[in-house]
Amino acid sequence: MTDRQQLPIEEYVVDILKRNHLQIATAESCTGGLVAATLINAAGVSSVLEESYVTYSDGTKMKILGVSEDTLARYTAVSEETARQMVSGVCRVAGTDVGISVTGIAGPDGGSEEFPVGLVYIGWNIRGHITVRRYEFPGDRQQVRFAAVEQALSVLPQLMEEEGYR
Repeated sequence: MTDRQQLPIEEYVVDILKRNHLQIATAESCTGGLVAATLINAAGVSSVLEESYVTYSDGTKMKILGVSEDTLARYTAVSEETARQMVSGVCRVAGTDVGISVTGIAGPDGGSEEFPVGLVYIGWNIRGHITVRRYEFPGDRQQVRFAAVEQALSVLPQLMEEEGYR
C-alpha cells in the first residue's frame, strides 16, 4: 500500500484505482477538464482513466450524460441533482466503476444570492454508490476551479476506503 503523504493527490488516486483494478471517468462543467488533466499528470494513468467529458452546456449534459431536462429546469445545472445525474451518466456512458462530476459557478460573473460565485457541487460514483457534496470556494475563477479539482481528487480516496477499497 502506498502512503498518501509521499505522493501528489493524482498519483495517489491513480495508485488506488490501479491496485483495485478500477476504471474512472470524469464529467466536468466549471472545471473544464482540469480533473482529468490533473489525473493525466500521473504516470500510468492510461490503465485507469477511460474517458473524460467537458459538458459545459445544459444541452451537452443532456445529450452525453443523460441529465434530464426536467432536472435542469427544476434545479438548474448547479445543483446536487444535476451533479448526481452527471456522475451516474458518465459511469454509464464510459462503462467505468468510478466517476467524478463537477458543476458550479467559477465566476467572476453568473453568481447570485442563491447561487454565489464559488458554489460547486462535486459528485462521486463508486460502483453505483453516489455521493454529492456542496462547496463554496473563495477566490477568483482560477482559484475556484483549482480548489474544486483538489477537493474532487482528495475526497475520492476517503470514499473509496469507506467502500472497502484501499
